[in-house]
Amino acid sequence: MSDMSDPLTSAPQLTVMTVNIHKGFTTFNRKFMLPELRDAVRKVGADVVFMQEVMGTNEAKGKKLDDRPEGSHYEFLADSIWPQFAYGKNMVYPKGDHGNAVMSKFPIVEYQNHDVSIAGPEKRGLLHCVLKVPGFHKEVHAICVHLGLAESHRQHQLQLLCEITRTEVPPDAPLIVAGDFNDWRRRANDILSDGAGLREIFVTAYGESAKTFPSIFPLLSLDRIYVRNCSVHLPVVLPRRPWSHLSDHAPLAAEIHL
Repeated sequence: MSDMSDPLTSAPQLTVMTVNIHKGFTTFNRKFMLPELRDAVRKVGADVVFMQEVMGTNEAKGKKLDDRPEGSHYEFLADSIWPQFAYGKNMVYPKGDHGNAVMSKFPIVEYQNHDVSIAGPEKRGLLHCVLKVPGFHKEVHAICVHLGLAESHRQHQLQLLCEITRTEVPPDAPLIVAGDFNDWRRRANDILSDGAGLREIFVTAYGESAKTFPSIFPLLSLDRIYVRNCSVHLPVVLPRRPWSHLSDHAPLAAEIHL
């Protein structure tokens, strides 16, 4: 007897989320919230987490404040839940650094951080990870994004992102691109659709990108999830409680069918 199961339900699935964690601080840097943020991320139960503005090394001396971890924030967040993680250093200062990070319940077989900074103090990167999902015959590509504040910078960085998808990602491989695009003018969708074949999941599902910033009263669509060669089920903006007091960006989450 032939297998008549629905291809969508039989395909491997993974839950993804993206969040700009603002270096573990609330809006306006009023309070350090990384332990509470870790608890909230855990409750989402995502298989792959895309994070921006994550602290790497922090060698600031003096009195240890709040509940700040001794090591990197991404290791503190990953803990025992996400055994695999990758970090892309973007901004370096005298006693520390921050950048993008990906946490995964699946093996990260390789990763590369692309420096897409434009001349000036603002440092940005694209962290490209290759994942091996058990029981799935293709490698899954995931790119964590944090683009610049200036429109001209973003335009150039989006073109670099398109180039990476063409040169580093097989045309038939599942691809997930997520992060903080700072694209308040909503110009990225057409560029990424035409240049990389990427679809924005909220536009596909609901007709417009999700509003994520500021998290306490979202007005701007800065955070996005794009996909290629996979389908999406139930994309959501995570609720204001508890997220509005954990970061200035509201997180996004979705179920991806490979």
